[in-house]
Amino acid sequence: MLRLSRHIGSTIFLSIAVALLVLVGLDVVAAIIDEAGDVRRNYHFADALIYVGTKLPSTIYEYIPFSSLIGCLFGLGMLASSSEVVVMRASGISLLRIVYFVLRPVMLFVVLAVTIGEYFSPYLDQLAEGRREYLRKGESALDSSSGLWNREGSEFMHFNAVFPGGVLFGVSRFQFAEDRSLQEASFSSRATFNASENLWVEENVSITRFTEDRTEAEKKITRRWESELTPEVLTVNILPPEALSIRSLNQYIDFLEHQNTDNQLYKLAFWTKVLQPLVIIGLVLLGISFVFGPLRESTMGFRIFIGVVVGVGFRIIQDMLGPFSIVFGFPPLLAVLLPVLFCVLVGLMLLRRSG
Repeated sequence: MLRLSRHIGSTIFLSIAVALLVLVGLDVVAAIIDEAGDVRRNYHFADALIYVGTKLPSTIYEYIPFSSLIGCLFGLGMLASSSEVVVMRASGISLLRIVYFVLRPVMLFVVLAVTIGEYFSPYLDQLAEGRREYLRKGESALDSSSGLWNREGSEFMHFNAVFPGGVLFGVSRFQFAEDRSLQEASFSSRATFNASENLWVEENVSITRFTEDRTEAEKKITRRWESELTPEVLTVNILPPEALSIRSLNQYIDFLEHQNTDNQLYKLAFWTKVLQPLVIIGLVLLGISFVFGPLRESTMGFRIFIGVVVGVGFRIIQDMLGPFSIVFGFPPLLAVLLPVLFCVLVGLMLLRRSG
């Protein structure tokens, strides 16, 4: 039984790995072509390659569910085509045990997805975006068409590039009076967060103060900047909700609730991340049921085609229900859970008929 478990497990694992390699490879090639169109004087093709490579963990995270479905259809279908599944069933091995053998290697990819999404993607995505924006604009003057804007009281701030760990490049700050007149404008090439003192230290600061009849200019090598802005807040603002970790999403949802601000978008991203393991298992169950049911006599190419169609259809339904939950006000948890429950129920129903 142990040898059989290893045989099924290794077959499914390699099939999922190959499917993941193909899907990620195609996405990487498309991303490189897309980035090549943005190559300019300070942003070279080698920098585009580094950008795509830095975001590779996020790409892997995105394609693990569909790779698990396609890999399961391919691996288990290969065993079925060689009559190995028939021999297993004839020797008294139950369908439930075969499903268990298939799910064991899938759990490794579940752990991989959770690890990437929680610990690697948020940091590397911010690093990739920050490095790209720095190479495009660097420490030079304000570029309001991109970067990050932030407001704190009567002060407006803009950052050309935001790096993880609390490093900002191209920091522009504008302080306004109560009558909305500009009192002071400053620009610093770089600002670094000092965690021990809970403040920022600006470097190479140029300050312009506006009075009624004149302006005053001043330059400083460094300047202390006390602000409620922290690297964690910047991470939430610079990255899309789906790129944040579960912990960061949960903290920001609580913060928005205390501010009486709409947080449905972040709740949707939170439940999508939390239920990612269930999504993978649901798609794999559906794939197993197809091999033992409707696709039992089908060719390998047709099985892979069905896997792609089901994966794309599942993604479309997810992308539709998410915005619907925000527009019509039903719980984001329900929007994420409904497609998963549908896959699980259909898979279990087909497996029961096959058994």
